Amino acid sequence: MTSVAEQTKKGRAGAAPPPAGGAARRAAGWARRAPLLPALIFMIVVTQLPFVATLVISFMDWNAYYPDEVGFAGVDNFRRVFTDVNMRDAVWTTILLTAGVVLISLLLGLGIALLLDRKFRGRGAVRTMMIAPFLVVPVAAALLWKHALYNPEYGLFNGALTWIWGLFGSDNPPQPDWISNMPLWSVIFALVWQWTPFMMLILLAGLQGRPLDVIEAARIDGASNWQIFRSMTLPHLRQYLELGALLGSIYIVQNFDAVFTITSGGLGTANLPYTIYQIFYQAHDYGRASAAAVIVVIGTIVIATFALRTVSSLFREDAGR
Repeated sequence: MTSVAEQTKKGRAGAAPPPAGGAARRAAGWARRAPLLPALIFMIVVTQLPFVATLVISFMDWNAYYPDEVGFAGVDNFRRVFTDVNMRDAVWTTILLTAGVVLISLLLGLGIALLLDRKFRGRGAVRTMMIAPFLVVPVAAALLWKHALYNPEYGLFNGALTWIWGLFGSDNPPQPDWISNMPLWSVIFALVWQWTPFMMLILLAGLQGRPLDVIEAARIDGASNWQIFRSMTLPHLRQYLELGALLGSIYIVQNFDAVFTITSGGLGTANLPYTIYQIFYQAHDYGRASAAAVIVVIGTIVIATFALRTVSSLFREDAGR
């Protein structure tokens, strides 16, 4: 009788070589990715190369008014950005603008989402109309608020005040110059009008994902609408509120259109994007403007990281149901 070892050797010798499964999988993977390579290359050229160029310029002493003094500046541009009084004011204005728009938009979006979650005739048409402000071009929306609403001579707000005062027999209604009297709030209200539908869509999607059977059981047990909202609806919407706040912050931090169109950065409304625009196109200090832009991009990436974590947690919760 042959030994077990000899039989094992004969079996190995007569066996066919293992298939090249790893190579086949790699080939199949490349076959799936190959159609996406042109889009990937295009995205790298359009987004990453300009950022790399901005990063390089941020370490240079480059001012168009002094073309013979271009050279390497190290971290001096970043130091000037952090010590510049105007830049600190722009950071504070950006924080106020972003926080005001996000908070007011979330509250209004939550209220509208709660109303649109109810069943009533024409709900689909109302939802479509509520989304319309978010679809308006940002510059067009800012021009609408600046001329059609805020204008002290023919704006809708002052016209409404004239009509209301006329109902009480007064011939001397107040006609405030809204932009001059409250410049930052003028920009905030215009952005709130445009971003409330975005918050409403996110929160409405969260409301429609509630466990209705649990809510109905709580209602049968005698829970009031306020108790259901406070103890069940609001905790369920927590991550949707976080997602709306984070995504809104990413976009509103970068807002330039409303500030440029409504106030032209005056009266204390110059945020970071507008200040960078002034440094680049008016002062022609390309190095300092690039350093400020790099800092803003890094801050935006930090906010986007938290947003992606929130989205991932939402997906994990949906997959676990």
